[in-house]
Amino acid sequence: MTLNTVAYELVPPNLELGREQALDEARKVIECSSAVGLEGVVRHVMMPGMIEEDGDRPVEMKPKMDVLDFWTTIKPELPGINGLCTQVTAFLDEDALRTRLTDLGDSGIEGIAFVGVPRTMADGEGSGVAPTDALSIFDQVVPNRGAILIPTRDGEQGRFNFKCDRGATYGMTQLLYSDAIVGFLTEFAATTEHRPEILLSFGFVPGVETRLGLINWLIQDPGNPAVAAEQEFVATLAAAEPDRRRQLTLDLYKKVIDGVAELGFPLSIHLEAAYGTNKAAFDTFAELLAYWSPDRQ
Repeated sequence: MTLNTVAYELVPPNLELGREQALDEARKVIECSSAVGLEGVVRHVMMPGMIEEDGDRPVEMKPKMDVLDFWTTIKPELPGINGLCTQVTAFLDEDALRTRLTDLGDSGIEGIAFVGVPRTMADGEGSGVAPTDALSIFDQVVPNRGAILIPTRDGEQGRFNFKCDRGATYGMTQLLYSDAIVGFLTEFAATTEHRPEILLSFGFVPGVETRLGLINWLIQDPGNPAVAAEQEFVATLAAAEPDRRRQLTLDLYKKVIDGVAELGFPLSIHLEAAYGTNKAAFDTFAELLAYWSPDRQ
């Protein structure tokens, strides 16, 4: 069963801001969707399980509300919208993780992407379950099991193939600021039988990125020229006038959709406004979805 959805990323608020902030975040999604004609189009919110990362993050990260608490708080405000989330597996043993995943599923979360440790830690650190093991261990607990897909990362063909072997039903891409995913999925389709659903991730880049550089930081991969080119594109978007920024984003979206639509992968769209929900972002998202949305498959 594919998700066949448009998902909007909604980050749990800082714990100190409490329940009212969570409700405000949910209401903003409804208001912005309605303002640009996307009522009923956004069918999931994707809630990342946030863990503390490196101290050099451009925008400070304070302790966040737990995903399960966040979802149970906002769900009544989001009629017709279901939940997706990410879950860090490496800090929970199998029993604790099973309980956690069961609780998430019982709350109405329909897909869970298993993610690894933050970049400050080495793969394999953490005493709990590895994300690739979780894909197979919990196949009866989580019907829609996701894996992160970073098409510009060295060795990703083999890595993603292994995740699919282990039971991933969908891949959620990192934010796409180039058409690298087209070449990646073209090669993947030619060399494997796997056809998982792909959640293609597109982000809105506001002018404030020029000053803060959060998106540049989020996609970093030092020494990787493909990512350096994406960072340059992010800088171009941030410096552009709003109309030009929207057109450049739409041009990329068209290039990606046109390049992957016929490869045999079920496609969904994952949208993100890294600096917070706002109408300018949703204006851009509406233009993207006017060109293509999953309900046209």
